[in-house]
Amino acid sequence: MKILIYLLLLLQLSGCIIVPQVPKDEIPDKKIETPEEPEEAEVSEKDLFYEYEEEAKHLLQKMSIEEKIGQMFLVRCPEDEKLDMYLTMNPGGFIMFGRDFAGKTKEEVIGNIDYFQKNSLIPMIVGVDEEGGTVVRVSSNPNLAEEPFKSPQELFNLGGYEEIRRDTEEKSKLLKSLGINLNLSPVADISTDPYDFIFDRSFGKPAEETAQFVKVVVETAKENKISSALKHFPGYGNNADTHTSSAYDKRPYEEFLNRDFIPFKEGIEANAECVLVSHNIVESIDPEFPASLSKKAIDILKNDLNFTGIVMTDDLSMGAISEFSTIYPPEVMAVMAGNDMLIVTDFETGYNSLLSAVKEEIIPEERINESVLKILKWKFYLELFT
Repeated sequence: MKILIYLLLLLQLSGCIIVPQVPKDEIPDKKIETPEEPEEAEVSEKDLFYEYEEEAKHLLQKMSIEEKIGQMFLVRCPEDEKLDMYLTMNPGGFIMFGRDFAGKTKEEVIGNIDYFQKNSLIPMIVGVDEEGGTVVRVSSNPNLAEEPFKSPQELFNLGGYEEIRRDTEEKSKLLKSLGINLNLSPVADISTDPYDFIFDRSFGKPAEETAQFVKVVVETAKENKISSALKHFPGYGNNADTHTSSAYDKRPYEEFLNRDFIPFKEGIEANAECVLVSHNIVESIDPEFPASLSKKAIDILKNDLNFTGIVMTDDLSMGAISEFSTIYPPEVMAVMAGNDMLIVTDFETGYNSLLSAVKEEIIPEERINESVLKILKWKFYLELFT
């Protein structure tokens, strides 16, 4: 059955597809183009998804540049009037928020996610922020859970790391039963000051203990077929909320090496599938750009922390980003910096910006191939093609 579905997908990719264009008065049919074979990537067991290299390459070779661009976006689940149009744009996935679960029964949520998958050319990542405590998109709905999941701090006070493990297992099983395959969790930021913006969402303990928390969450989620996203690299510290404006972190780099990076390293060693990069401006790493738009920051993640999974931005619609996208749109800058997936609310604008950058040779198609190959390998790893 797996082989049959995979062959059918390849046949579909060899036919015709609807691709949105600018202007957007209509969505014309566009014949799939088969690009030149992407450059050979070195296959190593250090690559988190290395086992799926050949299947992913075979699929990548059948994809048009328009389809590849779509795969690089993790899109806020749209309102009904935009849903079908977004699905024709071949997004890599949707992130669901509280409004997507509010008042719905389990059967309705499953039906909605099933609709996404059945109407997407390539199976989708379906993600959610279900951290526990103040961020409970799913379990805040009493139709889906008896009570909202507790915060990491509450859980640890109740029963230590074993309670963290039990809670993560319960949470992962619920998400999996709904059709969700990515939890944008755990929060790997270190915060021990109750006045910090991130404190209530953090584990609330020093580096080594936070690292153990991260390890337990990642390993338990993985056992239950849910991918994790460590956040918010390179570490929030005591910074302000970047949803509305920029946050400048003036701490020395040694503090990140000896403190903030420790939980991320532990999560990476536990094979976390994703790392989400914050919009903080860490002056000791890159004083000019937010980490999410900084090649210097992402190079540290890949080269110094040896992360080979999916690097994703925080939401590019946040206020902290707008002032830095004066030369190129933020989606273009994020790809230039080395991100694989871009979290966006306005998919249409971001998609067209990135597509134009490739067609105008601002970004080479080989750079797109690099990220899309990794995304496809992740999807094979998650068994989304079965």
